[in-house]
Amino acid sequence: MFGKKQVLSVCAVVFSVFALAPAAGAAVRSSAVTSLLQAVNQTRVAHGLRPLRVDRTLVRAAQSHSTEMLQGNFFAHGDFHGRMVAFHVTGPVAGENLAWGNGPYASASSIISEWLASPEHRANLLHAGWTRIGIGISRGTFLGNGGSSVVTADFAGR
Repeated sequence: MFGKKQVLSVCAVVFSVFALAPAAGAAVRSSAVTSLLQAVNQTRVAHGLRPLRVDRTLVRAAQSHSTEMLQGNFFAHGDFHGRMVAFHVTGPVAGENLAWGNGPYASASSIISEWLASPEHRANLLHAGWTRIGIGISRGTFLGNGGSSVVTADFAGR
């Protein structure tokens, strides 16, 4: 039979597991976001462009879209303009790059390589008018592939 002290200890451990689990997932996602941001900015600087600064509004829009694609099991820009309006993204222009992959195909270097190989994505990545970026990454099973990362990078000008 458990005493009151043992029950409280078990409750504390169970609470800690549930309380820290989302933080651990966020740390992994945050690390991936940081890596991709660094890779984006290194690529831009290597091409004579200014690095981008993180914009929290763009981050919310990008994360929302990545989560929606993962949960809905689809890969598309959808109503990009409507999403920018809904998240109150300001500025004269905005753009978006998407990616998904697992294992090494989800790494920042692989994503940048793929974007540079695609004329449309390259143009977005290296657009001189961008000043801000928001990156959202959601992880899970996507299109039947476990351990996948679904990435949205939203760009905007001043």
